[in-house]
Amino acid sequence: MIRIDSLWLAVEPVDMRAGADRLLARVVQVFGCAQAHHGYLFTNARSTRVRLLVHDGFGVWCAARRLNKGSFDWPRNAPADAGPLSLTSDQFGALVLGLPWQRLEQMRVITRM
Repeated sequence: MIRIDSLWLAVEPVDMRAGADRLLARVVQVFGCAQAHHGYLFTNARSTRVRLLVHDGFGVWCAARRLNKGSFDWPRNAPADAGPLSLTSDQFGALVLGLPWQRLEQMRVITRM
């Protein structure tokens, strides 16, 4: 398995025809470099497809996922000074399933019956 220590989410959509090289160029443009064992998530404008770019220390891996119905719960209109958005592994798992990953902590506790 590929080790991923940190996951980063790109808020701005990208063209899903982009391959690993173009996505890597975008990571370098935003972060300054691609860190080993870091994963970078991208989506298209409709949030129906995601791409995960992972630098494993030797090269890059690129994986894709698409939803046939609905869209991924992707943050939009984030403040410019907010900086990169980091995800936990639980949030990543929920996001790629199409679940509301931003409310994961709220969903863990039942307050009403």
